Amino acid sequence: MQLSEEDKFFLREAIKLAREGMHSDLGGPFGAVVVRDGKIIGKGSNQVASTNDPTAHAEITAIRDACKNIGAFQLEDCTIYTSCEPCPMCLGAIFWSRPVRVVYAATQMDAETIAGFDDHFIYEQIDIPAEERKIPAVQGLREEGQEVFREWQEKDDKIVY
Repeated sequence: MQLSEEDKFFLREAIKLAREGMHSDLGGPFGAVVVRDGKIIGKGSNQVASTNDPTAHAEITAIRDACKNIGAFQLEDCTIYTSCEPCPMCLGAIFWSRPVRVVYAATQMDAETIAGFDDHFIYEQIDIPAEERKIPAVQGLREEGQEVFREWQEKDDKIVY
């Protein structure tokens, strides 16, 4: 798919944030913007190193900023522009926030081969049974966990998302 001039403009804004954040020692070389109706409503750069928060990736900080700015937890009618193809964690956050699309510059392979960021390992681990992963997950107390879901199901004033 061919990018529009508007897409290129906002993608360059994400790349600019990646560069600025990296040179300001906020974190790695990643940036993102959230756009609605031709306007940036959220910005983010990687802040993992400066905040000691492994979830402070550019896409997530941009999503948090956008959601705060619009007072909602979903980004319907929005596009997320990011300097690099999202990692699995960011991809999950993107799907939860429900934008209409994502536009990215560098690929996950570029991040690995040029800069040493290895998302490939995580993608591989997702396909392995939970108990056999490098960081195994063990399930227990299922019935007690299900009780909370039943209470949610019965809750009259829940906010569905």
